[in-house]
Amino acid sequence: RVLFDIAAEDKDYPVVIGVSEIENRSVMEDVIAQPKLAPGNYRIVHYDSPDARGVDVAFYYRPDVFKLEGSAAIPFKMPELPNFVTMWGTIDSEPFFFLVSHWPSRLGGKEASAPKRLAAAKQVKHIVDSVTAANPATKVVVMGDLNDDATDDSIVEGLNAKGKIKEVGKGDMFNPFIGLLKAGYGTLAYRDEWNLFDNIIVSENLATGSTGSLKIQPAGNSKFYGGIFRRPYMIQKEGQYKGYPLRTFVGNDFQGGFSDHFPVYIYIAK
Repeated sequence: RVLFDIAAEDKDYPVVIGVSEIENRSVMEDVIAQPKLAPGNYRIVHYDSPDARGVDVAFYYRPDVFKLEGSAAIPFKMPELPNFVTMWGTIDSEPFFFLVSHWPSRLGGKEASAPKRLAAAKQVKHIVDSVTAANPATKVVVMGDLNDDATDDSIVEGLNAKGKIKEVGKGDMFNPFIGLLKAGYGTLAYRDEWNLFDNIIVSENLATGSTGSLKIQPAGNSKFYGGIFRRPYMIQKEGQYKGYPLRTFVGNDFQGGFSDHFPVYIYIAK
């Protein structure tokens, strides 16, 4: 329902969807077989990861727009965590590289676990730099549940991510969710405070338009270049977690919800 409602915003199905905490490929196939999503004609890029919890990251994509040329699972340098999943191809004949990842949690506390997320960020940035060194025209999109806010060191320093397009230079990345976080928006709530762990971060050429014609656009009528999708039916209406995202489970209690995070999105156009 959520994915279909996102599609209904501009009467078009999203071209690429990155997902986190997916149990297996079968679950992904069930989702896109639903009548509301079947017309999107989605294809799947999924690899089983070594994550001890049995959760993976993966992609859906529309083959009529994104012309897949290849994909790979890149091992995370820390054991027992999901691999990074990457795929590459073209959109309107322009080369694109997508990476989805789920960075280490804050188990043990934010500060104690921060070096793990910084290490993840540096590995991702090495991948991005390698891709753009091989072909500077390639436009890169990094996404996922990063378990850090858009303004934390792992993202700002580890990925060289800037919050304003005019500040983005060669070798930098642009994170539109820095501006959203600073404006008070979030994708998940914890102890009555909002965090923005779900980020979509793009390469310099996709932010500034320095190569090709496709570039990131403001999200709808917003001044921001990223969006958080939330609707009343996605929000807990009562109880201890009133106002939080309506999750599927709270402990062992089934809530019949969607996720404990709101989804995020960007627009790319000529």
